[in-house]
Amino acid sequence: MVIIFVSFGMQKFTPQSAQGIAQFITNSPFISWLSVLGLRGEAYFLGVAEFIIAALLVGGAFNPLLSALGSFLGIVTFAITWSFFFTTPGVVKWSLSTDPMAWNLAGEFLFKDIVLLCVCVVLFLASLPRAGTWLRTKSSP
Repeated sequence: MVIIFVSFGMQKFTPQSAQGIAQFITNSPFISWLSVLGLRGEAYFLGVAEFIIAALLVGGAFNPLLSALGSFLGIVTFAITWSFFFTTPGVVKWSLSTDPMAWNLAGEFLFKDIVLLCVCVVLFLASLPRAGTWLRTKSSP
């Protein structure tokens, strides 16, 4: 997950990525407010957020609380991107072919996020007991 967040974060600093995600941000009820930062600003904001999540996950190797926080933020990230299926016009198009639903390029791009969401959920659930134990040992005299 660290490699994924770092690579996704790096992509946000390219003009192509900033242009590519603009339609998703504009149509999202969750992050449309980012448009006040401008086209590049919204991409930079998301890139920095993805770098922070990657750093939290790296820190999670030493502190389970950081792992829980990083994986929770990963859940939020991928839940929002998965919501683009429902909020961005044209992501899913219906066809009359034998395949009742044909995904266009945007849909295929987002489809992987359901798997990444599940990975973050599993990591979060695995981190919670260790984070609770870690917190109890740190707060005990």
